[in-house]
Amino acid sequence: MYSCWYRLISVFVFGTLCYLGTAQITTDPTSNSPFSRLGLGDPVGQYFASNAGMAGISSVYHHPFHLNLLNPASHGWLRATAFEVGINAKYTSLDSQGERTQEWDGNLNYLAIGFPIRNPINESLDRKEPEFGWGMNFALIPNSIVNYDIQTTSTIEEETTLGAFKGEGGTYKLYWGNGFRYKTFSAGLNLGYMFGRIRNTRLLFFEEEFAYYSNNFSDDISVNGLVWNLGLGYDLLFKEKNGKGELVSNGKRLSFGAFGNSVQGFSTTSDKIYRRVYSLNSASLPVNLRSDTIFNASGIKENGKMPAQVGIGVQYENVNRYKVAVEYVNTGWSNYENPSKPELEPFKNSHRISIGGEYIPDYTSYNRYLNRVSYRLGLLYETDPRSFEGEQLNRRGITLGLGLPIVLPRQQTSFVNVAVEAGQFGVKDLITENYFQFNVGFTLNDNSWFFQRKFN
Repeated sequence: MYSCWYRLISVFVFGTLCYLGTAQITTDPTSNSPFSRLGLGDPVGQYFASNAGMAGISSVYHHPFHLNLLNPASHGWLRATAFEVGINAKYTSLDSQGERTQEWDGNLNYLAIGFPIRNPINESLDRKEPEFGWGMNFALIPNSIVNYDIQTTSTIEEETTLGAFKGEGGTYKLYWGNGFRYKTFSAGLNLGYMFGRIRNTRLLFFEEEFAYYSNNFSDDISVNGLVWNLGLGYDLLFKEKNGKGELVSNGKRLSFGAFGNSVQGFSTTSDKIYRRVYSLNSASLPVNLRSDTIFNASGIKENGKMPAQVGIGVQYENVNRYKVAVEYVNTGWSNYENPSKPELEPFKNSHRISIGGEYIPDYTSYNRYLNRVSYRLGLLYETDPRSFEGEQLNRRGITLGLGLPIVLPRQQTSFVNVAVEAGQFGVKDLITENYFQFNVGFTLNDNSWFFQRKFN
């Protein structure tokens, strides 16, 4: 038992260290998202592949074998250790004023491990149904991604200016969460650390009578801060009388859930260099005039604010058969502040509405595998805090998903969750991004942790 535990912990720690290492290495962007110039970059959904097939619904999602990071109250429902790894791939087609670019992107999406503090096998040996549950998890997940490489040309009073804008990096969150359940009421708390590094460069080329020169602006920003979020949940069980006239649950329930956080602070450390460089016909200029540093500062420390967020949802479920849920999330981006990278247009509050469901033909089927598969569907609409030419960006999409159960040695059931999302992002008739995203999550389960052998 303990050797398995140490192996799994070692895998998580090793994977986390590798992820942290690669997260700090900035390379040429594999995709090109012009909107990631704004704020801390393109925000990344904080849900796993099992949620992604249902439009990311998380406020009411709890499962005995899967983790749910957005609502930590769900950890109290865990019945087995879950080790989760996710990867994704994304295709985008960006259309702007008759020009089109196409990109593919992919990456490791998340690492997480969660476990119930009390093993369900021990509860079975005690011959009683526990009213209290406690689950814990550790997770590493990207928070935002900066990837853009843009070139522009403008002419003012017969003078041509060429611009090249490039950015790379992003931010990440490392979480430790606990969830508690008493009967059908649950509550949980995630505590975490946000960190990352973002590099932005701007090159502006000007042409004069005797020389070309360029203004080179480079900003290198490190971000860090403490984060947290709280979650609540309640299940209303429907009951009916059994053969003895006792009221027992009939497997149907109505679930209510909520998660959120207040405004949270973060700190930045910036290095800024602004230079003017002469080229081409500048050979005749003195050496000390070929390059001129306009501004150079390092270690600039400033403080920013991340917005408050609240999400609520309701779900009707026939356990191990079907579920239908709706969720609303509001994020107060109008309170976002980042002095190290001020925005030309203030951010606006964002809203997200999601509708999703899941269907399992026959959870107990032994001879037909497809009957045990979870089939998922979802629809979503959200407004983005960023704007383009005064118009707030928005996203609309449809999701499909599969939950594929895999029986491992010792009859342990694990899962491969597959989700696809197709949609459109941007501002209609101005700039639009048609995308197709493919998510795969691997969930390895084991219920032998903290198992106390007993002889009855």
